[in-house]
Amino acid sequence: MDFGLTGEQLQLADAERSWLGRHDPITRVRAALDSAPITIDPAAVAHAAESGLLALLTPDAGGTHLDLAVLSEIHGSAASSLPLADLVIGAWLLAEAGLPEANPAGDGDLLVGLARGQLATTSGSTVRLRGTTSAVPMAADMARFAVVGLTDDGAEYLAVVRDPERIVMSTLDLTRSWTRLRLNESVETWARLPVGTISKVRDALAVHRALDALGGAARLLDLTVSYAGQREQFGAPIGSFQAVKHHCADMAVGVEAGRSALWAAAMALDGAPSNARSRAASAGAAYAKSAASRVAGTALQVHGGIGFTWEHDLHLFLRRIKVDQAFDGTVAEHRAALVAT
Repeated sequence: MDFGLTGEQLQLADAERSWLGRHDPITRVRAALDSAPITIDPAAVAHAAESGLLALLTPDAGGTHLDLAVLSEIHGSAASSLPLADLVIGAWLLAEAGLPEANPAGDGDLLVGLARGQLATTSGSTVRLRGTTSAVPMAADMARFAVVGLTDDGAEYLAVVRDPERIVMSTLDLTRSWTRLRLNESVETWARLPVGTISKVRDALAVHRALDALGGAARLLDLTVSYAGQREQFGAPIGSFQAVKHHCADMAVGVEAGRSALWAAAMALDGAPSNARSRAASAGAAYAKSAASRVAGTALQVHGGIGFTWEHDLHLFLRRIKVDQAFDGTVAEHRAALVAT
């Protein structure tokens, strides 16, 4: 199988990397750490909308999950607070369902969060939603949410909910906020989904959450290699020591192998049979999340004392990777899914 990116995908990656480099998300995180909750950069929202990224997977745009995979990793490597993959998948669902809410009412209505809900009850033209949803990144910045789940008659649904009650979660992640939605309302804007859609959404979120972690790991690899070339002990850069070389090599193997596994999973999302798609998603997510966590731990070890300080960016990526590892399927859960199929 060819895992190489196309010329267009490489250009997409370069353009997004360049934009994030000019609008460094970590600078915004640092500015808010001691004073206010982190928010999505309005410039990032405008950029994603104007460049068509939010509609990447819709039929009109014709993008693929491999295109989105490139962007998910880059946003992870920049510690971006914009949950691009969740937004893109949510927009795809709305377009697929043909809901009028697919078209935003204005600039302040561009972002649609994505959540997996509990069992819903249908009654005529409405669907009754109850219970709490899965965790939603940056939900405080969003007015409406696409909620997917099962109805009491076994059908799959997509409902659009405006301004639900939010349960703010306390997590290690300082670069994003995480929230669960508490639902207890009847919704008229909803549609039945084709069988298997929820499974595809679950697989897609697993893959792109792992790609976010992989992006953070790739950034930590770069930081660690750079630090090892500058930090000296006994009159020589620590990067010249065999043990440190082995550490950096192990980190590089984890990042590259994780990237290959997730590219394969992203390609499976774009058209593989459901069973093969789910296996590829679980295999990629399990390996990449585990590898990213190991890379983060090794980066901390190689950096030594400076890596434990609040001022160094290392802890921001380590925290983000750990939270990515916990949501949308842990390593143990994905491994268990592989064994069961």
